[in-house]
Amino acid sequence: MAVTRLPASAAGIGRAGAALAAGELVAFPTETVYGLGADGTNPRAVANIYLVKGRPPDNPLILHVVDAAAAQEVARVWPDDARRLADRLWPGPLTLVVPARPTVPRVVRGGLDTVAVRCPSHPLARRLLAAAGLPVAAPSANRSGQPSPTTADAVARALGGADVPDVGVWLVDGGPSPIGVESTVVDVSRARPVLLRPGGLSREAIEQVVGPLDSPGAGEPARSPGMRYRHYAPDRPLVLLAMDPEAAVQALRQRPAAQTGLLAERRVVEALDWPAAVSLGDSPSDAAAVLFEGLLTLDRWPGLDRLVAVWNNREGVGWAVMNRLERAAAEVMRA
Repeated sequence: MAVTRLPASAAGIGRAGAALAAGELVAFPTETVYGLGADGTNPRAVANIYLVKGRPPDNPLILHVVDAAAAQEVARVWPDDARRLADRLWPGPLTLVVPARPTVPRVVRGGLDTVAVRCPSHPLARRLLAAAGLPVAAPSANRSGQPSPTTADAVARALGGADVPDVGVWLVDGGPSPIGVESTVVDVSRARPVLLRPGGLSREAIEQVVGPLDSPGAGEPARSPGMRYRHYAPDRPLVLLAMDPEAAVQALRQRPAAQTGLLAERRVVEALDWPAAVSLGDSPSDAAAVLFEGLLTLDRWPGLDRLVAVWNNREGVGWAVMNRLERAAAEVMRA
């Protein structure tokens, strides 16, 4: 499949906006990860997202909009919780699930009666939405189930090998996505808001606006991406050591380092001096920013046949890092 790069210039953004309006696909940066976008009002264009990603058809997409007024144009009801959260936390890494207007294509909603919407804060994404003049359906710009891309190079590697000869992708290179994990998703379509997916905005920040968040009930339909299927997984099997750094260091000293890649906090990496290692830095925000690129780097590292990640921090965005690693791992080991 052809991936054609565009600069992050006025001309590049204009070309990308025209491509979206014409039913073509555009990959673009947001503050969370890169998205693969299509005109959210055009079912045929949106269907190409599923085709290129190899995405299950019942996995709903997120509509990216330029502001809360545009979000209300796709919402059948705009609940008070949606209004409060949008007023306080948009633009930003927060997705709201609301009742959908019948005009929102079924392929965007994954067959549900709700739609997920968000207003990104990345300046380039906002310029693109303004240029397109329409809501943009956009999951992460990777093949389904793989780590999400946070750079244009990662997008080109992920999508360039897709066997979809009749579909092309325009790629706007806006540099690395600063947050590094996808948006937090909150369902505000019911009496109490429900946290569906932890992400780049902390639970604490949301609860300061609307109070305690509920959890989804067992057996409910998945109203958000990232809830039903295995996600974020590298090709090589990943083992997650969900334990304190000191315990992880002791456990890893008993393992052979050969042919194993390590993804862990800086103090763990420095304590072990592992031959193939990527540091997650010193804080949850550091870890989120490099998580997916770190997984992709180790997945391409010559001579490795397995990966090990160390993480056990659920503070702030650390909860999202834990969520992504648990969903990516073939095995989780706890102390």
